[in-house]
Formats: sequence, structure tokens, C-alpha cells
Amino acid sequence: MAYHNELGKLGEDLAVQYLLKNGYRILCRNFIYEKAEIDIIAENSHQLVIVEVKTRNSIVFGDPQSFVNPRKIKHLVRAANEYVLKNGIDLEVRFDIISVLKNTKQECVEHFKNAFYHF
Repeated sequence: MAYHNELGKLGEDLAVQYLLKNGYRILCRNFIYEKAEIDIIAENSHQLVIVEVKTRNSIVFGDPQSFVNPRKIKHLVRAANEYVLKNGIDLEVRFDIISVLKNTKQECVEHFKNAFYHF
């Protein structure tokens, strides 16, 4: 597995640990629909939480969360809609980003709730 894939998987694992520690229930990981992949689908306080995890080992090129662009958002919304319809879910949907900065000197997990809206 390439280093960036290993780092991405590690970031997702750290994000799951963070969510569980903060009272979220993990419903699904790596849900794929068409060209989109939702990293984590969780539930908290009667909300369905769609989580995009961005992991970097440095902020030289910008904060990890800044790499979620409009095209990515469009794909995430479409995949979330499919998940909701496929599973008959009747909950408010929220889109979050978890930014993970992980290298030999630091490990930082930052959670951005309601990071973007789907309308």
C-alpha cells in the first residue's frame, strides 16, 4: 500500500476513535456510490453525520480541511442522498470534516461540524 493510502487509513482510524470517544455511533465506513466515497457515516443526537476525513503529514500546502472542494462536496451530497434513500433514514443530515495532521512530531485531530451545507 502506498504511503498516502496508509496515511489516509490511519487518519480515518483516528477520526473514528475521536467520534466514538465523543458519543457518536459509527454506522458505515467507506460508503461508495458512483464516483463518491463517504469516509464515515455516523449518528449523534438524532442526526445523520456524513464525515469527510482529510489527513496530511504537513500543512505546507494548506490545512487539510481546505482540500474539500465544490466538486467533492457535490459527490458527497449525492452519495449521502443515496445512503439515506437506500436505508430509509428519516434524520436531519449534517456534513462534517475531520482534519488530521499526523507526523512523527505531532498528531492533531480537529472536527469541523456543519462544515458545508447541501443546498
